[in-house]
Amino acid sequence: MGNPRAFITVPRKEAGYRPINERVYDFGEVEQTLNREDRQAQASRCMDCGIPFCHWGCPLGNKMPEWQDLIYKGKWKEAVANIHDTNNFPEFTGRICPAPCEKSCVLALSESPVTIRENEAAIAEIGFTEGMIKPLPPKTRTGKNIAIIGSGPAGMAAAQQLNRKGHTVTLFEKDNALGGLLRYGIPSFKLSKNVIDRRLTQMSEEGIIFKPNTEVGKDISGKEIMANFDAVCLAIGAGHPRNITPEGRDLKGVYYAMDFLSQQNQLIMGETVAEKDIISAKNKHVLVIGGGDTGSDCVGTSVRQGAVKITQIEILPQPPAGKNPATPWPYYPTILKTSSSHQEGCERKWSLNTKQFIGENGNLKEVLVEEVEWLKGENGRMEMKPTGKTEIIKADLVFLALGFVHPVHEGLLDELGVNYDARGNVATDKKSQSSLAKVFATGDAAIGASLVVRAIALGRKVAEDIHKSL
Repeated sequence: MGNPRAFITVPRKEAGYRPINERVYDFGEVEQTLNREDRQAQASRCMDCGIPFCHWGCPLGNKMPEWQDLIYKGKWKEAVANIHDTNNFPEFTGRICPAPCEKSCVLALSESPVTIRENEAAIAEIGFTEGMIKPLPPKTRTGKNIAIIGSGPAGMAAAQQLNRKGHTVTLFEKDNALGGLLRYGIPSFKLSKNVIDRRLTQMSEEGIIFKPNTEVGKDISGKEIMANFDAVCLAIGAGHPRNITPEGRDLKGVYYAMDFLSQQNQLIMGETVAEKDIISAKNKHVLVIGGGDTGSDCVGTSVRQGAVKITQIEILPQPPAGKNPATPWPYYPTILKTSSSHQEGCERKWSLNTKQFIGENGNLKEVLVEEVEWLKGENGRMEMKPTGKTEIIKADLVFLALGFVHPVHEGLLDELGVNYDARGNVATDKKSQSSLAKVFATGDAAIGASLVVRAIALGRKVAEDIHKSL
C-alpha cells in the first residue's frame, strides 16, 4: 500500500463518456479513457482494507487490492500478470461488467468506490498495446480432444484454459464469427468488436481450432461430436427468449430485442442481411418493453438509427436512487440505473403491464398498457395487482427485452438427450457434468442468463473439471 491516505486526499475520477452530440451519430465506443497518470492516482485510492469485500463480490475472485497497488507503483507488467491469474478477458469485463466489486468496495459506503472496472480495462489496454499480452501455447500436448460448443465468454474461457493444459480444443460457433453475444448481442458502442478479434488472434496462435458457421446438431450431428471427442462442453448460452402474448403479438413491428441488436451488429460487420428483413428505427416511435441492460441497448441503438421518440417501460416499480435499504452494502444494490443510452434520449416509465398490441392492416400502431401496483401478499412475497388505469403509447416498433428463460432445447440438446433442471437449463453436478458421460455444461446453458463475469468464471471452472476428468 504505497499511499495510505490517497482514499482521503484523491477524489474518485471517472473517465466519463464522449459528448452526446458526437456519439449518437456513430457506433464507436461511448466510454472514454483516462491517461496513465490519472489511472495510477485512481488506483492509489484502494484502502487495502483488512477484508477485501471487492474480492468477495467478484464471481472471478479477482485480486483487486494487489493489482491496484501494482498500477499505482507503475508495475503494469506485473499487474497484467496478476489480473490474468483469475480473469482470461479483463478487456471484456473492464467494459461491460456491472462491477459488483465496486458496489462492495468499502469506499462505496461514502459513494466513492475505487474505479476498479476502469482500472481493469486500463490494464488490458496497456497489456495489448505494449506487447505484454502474448500467446501462451502449451509446451506439450496430451493427445486428448475436446469440443467446446458455443464461443461466448464461457466457451472462450474454457477453451483457453483447456488448451493451455495441453489438450487439443476445437471451438464451434453457429454464427459467422466467434464471440457469441459479446459479438452479436452487445452493441459496438459498448464493446468494439476488434477487442474480441485481438483476443481471438491470441487464442488461435495458442493452437485453439476455430469452427465458425458450424451448428452442432445441424451441420454436424451430436452423435458425430460424441464419437470424435474425448469430452464435450456445452457453452451454448441461454438462447430461448422470454415472451409475452397479449392480443396483437403477431403484428408486424413486434420483435425480440436480440433480433434487433444482433442484426445491427451484423450490418456494422458487413454481413449480408436481406433488405426485407432489416429492422430499422429510423423516423419511428419505439417502445422498449423491459428495463434492464438489453432494453438500454435497444434504446441506444434506436437513437443511432434515428428514432423519432423512444419509450422504455418496466413492469416493476421504479427503484430508489442512490441507496436502497433492502439491498445494503456490501450486496449488489437494487437502485435506479441511468445508462449512457438513457442520457441520449428516452422516456422511462415503471409499473406498467402490456395489455394489447394495436395495429392497422397488420402493422403495429399503438400499445395499450395498464398501471399495476405491487403489494405484499399473505406469503410475504410481492404480488402484482392491476389498477385499471390504462394508457395508449404510440409505437411503430416494439422490442421485447425481457431476458431469456433457458438454452434452446431443440436440436443439439434434445438429440444428445441431456437432462434439464427445473428451470430448463442443462442439469449438472458439482463437477459441471451433465447426465451424459463426458458431456459437461457451463455458463448460461447451465445456470440461466447471467453476467459476463460469471460466464468467464464458470468457463474456467468447467475447464478444471474437464481436465481432472481426463
